[in-house]
Order: sequence, then C-alpha cells, then structure tokens
Amino acid sequence: MSTHTYSLNWDLDVFFKGGSDSEDFHKHLSNLAQKLEHFEKHVSDWDIPKNENDVAAFSQLLKDFQEAAQMQRQAGAFVSCLQAQNTNDLEANALRGKVTNYGAKLQTILTTFDKKLVDILDEQWAALLQHPEMKELQFILNERRTQAKEKLSKEQEALIQVLSVDGYHGWGEMYDTLVSQIKVPFEEDGHLKELSVGQAHNKFSDADPLVRKTIFSNWQSAWNAHADSFASTLNHLAGFRLAVYKERGWDSVLKEALSYNRMQQKTLDVMWEVITDYKQHFVAYLERKAKMLGKEKLSFYDVSAPIGSTEKKYTYQEGAAFIMEHFSAFGNKLAAFTKQAFEDRWIEAEDRSGKRPGGFCTSFPMSGQSRIFMTYSGSPSNVSTLAHELGHAFHSYALRDVHPLNRNYAMNVAETASTFAEMIVADASVKNASSEEEKLTLLEDKINRSATFFMNIYARFLFETRFYEERKDGIVSKDRLNALMMEAQKEAYGDALEEYDPLFWASKLHFFITSVPFYNFPYTFGYLFSLGIYAKALQTGKDYEEKYIALLQDTGSMTVEELAKKHLDVDLTKRDFWEQGVKLCVDDVKAFLSMTE
Repeated sequence: MSTHTYSLNWDLDVFFKGGSDSEDFHKHLSNLAQKLEHFEKHVSDWDIPKNENDVAAFSQLLKDFQEAAQMQRQAGAFVSCLQAQNTNDLEANALRGKVTNYGAKLQTILTTFDKKLVDILDEQWAALLQHPEMKELQFILNERRTQAKEKLSKEQEALIQVLSVDGYHGWGEMYDTLVSQIKVPFEEDGHLKELSVGQAHNKFSDADPLVRKTIFSNWQSAWNAHADSFASTLNHLAGFRLAVYKERGWDSVLKEALSYNRMQQKTLDVMWEVITDYKQHFVAYLERKAKMLGKEKLSFYDVSAPIGSTEKKYTYQEGAAFIMEHFSAFGNKLAAFTKQAFEDRWIEAEDRSGKRPGGFCTSFPMSGQSRIFMTYSGSPSNVSTLAHELGHAFHSYALRDVHPLNRNYAMNVAETASTFAEMIVADASVKNASSEEEKLTLLEDKINRSATFFMNIYARFLFETRFYEERKDGIVSKDRLNALMMEAQKEAYGDALEEYDPLFWASKLHFFITSVPFYNFPYTFGYLFSLGIYAKALQTGKDYEEKYIALLQDTGSMTVEELAKKHLDVDLTKRDFWEQGVKLCVDDVKAFLSMTE
C-alpha cells in the first residue's frame, strides 16, 4: 500500500480564499446578483418562438440559465462546506441566508421562464426541439414544460418562491442552528468531554456495550432537550410544503419526490414489496448478532456494533490506500480520479469537535471539483463512507463533458454511483480478510449496510409518509412524532429489536432538508440499482468502466426506468430485477448464519 500522507482537511481556499470572510466570495455573490438581474430581464423581454427557426434568443436564454445556475450552485456548495466544518461559524450562517435568497430568486425567474415554455404552441415546441442546438436538451426541456403545466400561475409560483425563504428554507436553517448548539457529554479517560453530534454518533460503532449504551442515553437526553423546538420546526416545514401542494391540487405527498427522482410510483411500490417479502432473512441476521453479543435482542444502539472482541481499524492513510487499490481493479479512470481527490485535498475527514454530523459530497461546477465531508475515526464503516462519497464525486466527474443542463441528476441515481463505489470496497474487504474472524467481521459489516437500506431507510420512509398524512390535519405533537417513529421502526425491523430510537426524527438531518422531501427511499433504490450494475461489472471486468461512465452520463437526461432499460435491459416496474438484487444480499446473510452456527 501507498505510504503517502494525505491531509485530513480539505482545501476551500482554491475556490474562495479566506473562509466566511472571503472577499473573493463576496465578489462572487455580487456577480451572482448581477447575473440574476440580467437573466430576469432577458426572460421578461423574451418573446416566445413562433416557429422552429426562431431559436437564437432561446439558445442564449438557456446559456444565461446555465451560467446563473452554476454560479448559484458554486455559492451554495461553498457555504455548505463552511457550515459543516464549523457549526459555530456565525458568519457562514449569515451567508447561507444570502445564498438562499439568491436561490429563491433564481427559482422565481425560472417560474416565469417555465410558464413561457407552456405558452409555446405544441406544434412549434416539437419543431423547436428538433433544432440541432436543442436536440440534446429535449428531455430536460420537456420535463420543465410538463412540470410547469402542473403548477400555479407564474405570479402565484413566484410568490411561493419569495415566501419559501422564510418558509421552507427558514425552518431548514433553524434546524441547522439548533443542531449547532447540541453537545453530547461523555466521560472518557476520566475526563468529561462534550462531543459534537458527529463524534457522538461514531460511538455507536464502539465495541464496548457500555460505551454504546451510555452514549445512546446521553444522545437521547441531548436531543430531547431541544425536541419541542425540533417538533415545531418539522411541523412548520412540512406545513408550508403541504400548503403549496394543496394550492397546486396535488393529493399525493409523494408526487414531488417521485417527480424529482424521475421515477414511477409502481417502481417504488414493487421495490418495497420485494424487500418486505425477504425481510425475515435480515431479522434472522439481527437475532444471530444479538446472540453473538450476549443479548436476547439487540437495541437500536447495538445494530452497528462490531462483532468479536476487537474491531479492525484503519488509519486515514491506510483507508485511502485500500480504497485506491481496489478502485484500480475496477477501472483506471476511477483510480486516477480518486488519487487526485486525496492529493488535492478534496476531503475533510478530521475527527474533531464543532463539525456537523454525517457525511456528504458537494460539487463546485464552475471549478470542476467536488468536496467530501465526513468524520473519520478508523472503522471499516468509515472506510465505506469515504468510498461512498468518492463515488458521488466520480459521478460529477463523469458528467464533466455533458451539457451543464443535463447534469442535474436525481438523488436515486446519485446514490447508485456512491453505493457502487462502496460495494467495490466492501467486497474487497471480505475477500482480502487475513483470517476467518476478520472475514466474518467484514461480512457482517457488509450485511449491516444491507439491513440499513432495507430496514432503517424503510422506517424513515414509513415515518415520513405517515407524518405528512397526519400533518394535513394539523400540528403533530412531539409525543406523536416519537410514537410514529417507534411504530415505523418496529414495522421496518420486524420487531427484532428490544429498544428503539423514538427521537430519530429529530436527529436525522434528512427529515429537515428543504430541497426535496423523502430523502430516504432513493438510498435503497440506489443500493439495489447499483447491485445490478455491479453484477455487470464483475462479469465484464475492467472493460466495463466505459459502459459505466456512459450510464452515469445519461443519469440527468432520462427517467430511471428508461436508464435501466437502455443500459441494463431490465424493467424496474417488475419484481425480477429487485429480487435479483435482494437475493444477493440474502446470500450474504446465509453465509453469515452458516459461519456462526
């Protein structure tokens, strides 16, 4: 393995030097404001095409759209990184407000633009899209026009965007502010420490059951202290969203999420149906793990616990080297890209206080780079998370030569690239185990991720679906939120646990994300979809990398059903594809049960 020393901290100065006090960033925001003013005037003055030859003004308008969107995305990514690396950066929080305002203005302009697309006669529209300059944008333009037809008047939609700054987004920012105040006390080496939520969450993977139990108790107390505020925040965020749906005449709370993910309801239903049919195998896994840990049933805080007396640890350098070694077995481009990400400091991984919880990857479209955020403590799970986020970054890299307006891929296919990368590392870990004990530990870690997608994510989906339905009738109390979460977890886990996490709705950031609701089922979709891709890759070998990149390049310009048909020749609305993926995971469970008899 490589002996290269990679930094645990990312480089943000390459974008805007000086952090939240950056003069360059303030200039960028000023330029963004001017670009939005220009775009707004251009859209307002634009006379819709009367025939297929009237394409020049439309083409220029799309270029303005592209530039404004990229500038906005660049600003949003930078502020997200500032807030994540230091939850006490008050100036970054203020900048988030500005960026949110600009984002709302861009959406307001696009509302006018989209409504003008609707005004183009169908015959002219069809002819316009046949123009050489427009052909590659047919999907995205048709999608915008269709979605615009399902919305309110441009004046009403513009008002929604203005109000959303202090509506959805204001409540989302309130959540971030509340989370920044949370500290989880924990006694270690005779000293009482105040851990960030990110550091505390890593303790749930500790080998010591007392550590897990203690941190869970302290975790619950810390979140419960703010639970009333979190409940109010979640209710108002959802209430704003539901009010918009009602005005638009949308009955299904899933309409926006499915549309955003370019996915049919039938596809979602059959995916969950298959998972439910095979759930008992994963209940058996949890029961066996409980027995191995000396318990009748696992508690929620035991689910990620390592089996055995010790857990394999990787230094950051070892983790990086392991990922690069096994990425190279798949393809040279993925390996070279990953090496660049480590060498050019695209990753913030330091285990320190003051960071936000979780991990993410965000792209800087104007710079052609991404940044990855996580808190690395050396567990195999951390290595998997790092590989996962590098998969996201490679997805953006694969799209670098695609038209910018065709790079806006949905979350479900975004999670395909990340879980594909994670799978390469997980399989390699199991195959390269130095002993049967290590192999069993790594196999269990792999199965644990499957259980997360099939059980934990399903619990989130059940909770959010039921919460939104109840929210239609009024405020849902903190106690009711706790009850809904407990019910969802019991159902999703097949009642295999003895203690659940009633406050999971408060501690899971995804419920408070304002860009799109139901930030859950796309993870499971991506996991199973990537299993199908991974199977193809194993059959083909290194030559599959180019086909894989071709698939990624189409993710922003077709539905997931079309994508699967074109690149995998499968029908996602049928059980076959989903059963194939779930059965691969069941095979892992069977191997685990056999090894632990």
